[in-house]
Amino acid sequence: MAINEQDIQDIVRSVLKNMVTASDTSKPAGTDKKLLGVFDDIEDAIAAAKAAQKEIQPMPLEFREKIISNIRRKTLENAKLFAELGVEETGMGNVGHKILKHQLVAEKTPGTEDLSTIAWSGDRGLTLVEQGPWGVIGAVCPSTNPTETVICNSIGMIAAGNTVVFMPHPSAKNVSNLAIDMVNRASVEAGGPENIAVAVKEPTMEVSNIVFKHKDVSLLVATGGPGVVTSVLSSGKRAMGAGAGNPPVLVDETANIPKAAEDIINGCTFDNNLPCIAEKEVVAVDMIADELIYHMEQVGCYHASEEEVQKLIQTVFIEKNGKRTLNRKCVGRSAKVLLEKIGVAVGDEIRCIIFEGEKTNPLIWEELMMPILGIVRVKNVDEGIAVAVELEHGNRHSAHMHSTNVNNLTKFGKAIDTAIFVKNAPSYAALGFGGEGYPTFTICSRTGEGLTSTKNFTKIRRCVMGDALCIR
Repeated sequence: MAINEQDIQDIVRSVLKNMVTASDTSKPAGTDKKLLGVFDDIEDAIAAAKAAQKEIQPMPLEFREKIISNIRRKTLENAKLFAELGVEETGMGNVGHKILKHQLVAEKTPGTEDLSTIAWSGDRGLTLVEQGPWGVIGAVCPSTNPTETVICNSIGMIAAGNTVVFMPHPSAKNVSNLAIDMVNRASVEAGGPENIAVAVKEPTMEVSNIVFKHKDVSLLVATGGPGVVTSVLSSGKRAMGAGAGNPPVLVDETANIPKAAEDIINGCTFDNNLPCIAEKEVVAVDMIADELIYHMEQVGCYHASEEEVQKLIQTVFIEKNGKRTLNRKCVGRSAKVLLEKIGVAVGDEIRCIIFEGEKTNPLIWEELMMPILGIVRVKNVDEGIAVAVELEHGNRHSAHMHSTNVNNLTKFGKAIDTAIFVKNAPSYAALGFGGEGYPTFTICSRTGEGLTSTKNFTKIRRCVMGDALCIR
């Protein structure tokens, strides 16, 4: 029996109160059960995922696709709900933009069509090279995209014949686990097994360490900060790391300045700058810097004074163990809220805070994940390329440029060497939103896979038939 939106909302109310049971309309009245795929003990979760993978792997691709189609449908049905709960639980982001991200994931994440076969045939027979599953995958999820990452990874990993043990961020555990429940319900409704995606009720670092070392987990995928990525890469297992970025956007004198200003602000403010690909700082050639700033002010920017910039630095950073770190209460908040914190009242039309500064200003040098955009002036495009490369910190994640000079675009693209390089568009075009291509919320710049999809969650297998099946 299909679960409707009211049933899901009933589950949500329980989850947000840290309860683990909810009414299940597919069971007799008065029968309660846990959210599907959510366990008390990590060993039980891994064992369940291993058992489910034995059912998923022999399934025809057509049947896997049936499950995935149901995941897509249920994601679209519950996009608004997940968006609202994500903002409510984490305090970060923008509901409207999170709805768009769920729609994007549901409609454009590759499924089984991403798998391919290579064949050679000749006098000595036939050889096939195919993509097979790893088995059980351990996947770390961030608080910035808590349900989008669960759903996107589930589609790709299940399409490849795997099951997945998710490790949600503790500050987003309830909404992430609700998404895991939805994935399993989609499978059951389609005739598939439960526990194709699993997690524990209370995620901790200890739980993650068990997953990282577990003999039944074959592949690790980490979407998060540098610490967790380093942990999975040090596990001794095959691992994929989607780590930090500090994407610069370079604007030269040949750019369409009004369009560049609007694109930059649209990208920077999408979901309050939570996406790791979003524009984090601007490097502008001096010749057009004033014009660029003017047009930014016309599309919803507040131009902060030097005094206000200093107040922002004191507000968005805190000292922790002798080191400067981000104030989590500021991450993913709107420009209006951030300005309120320093005593500046603005209207809802203000989407972004801009200011001019040196590249060493901490609001420019550090990845903020909030709609504050520092602007660094440079003499020419060559200096701009050098500064932008420095500000990207060698993460090789994302970078952007506005220019009509193909040589300048080419020069910057080679110098920055990032997994994503967006030209003359908002940053989110890289994810297929207003641009070509597929979306993902696991961008493995550190380990080289780039924008991951189903094919990345497979291992290559060669099958050889000697002296047969060549009929030429």
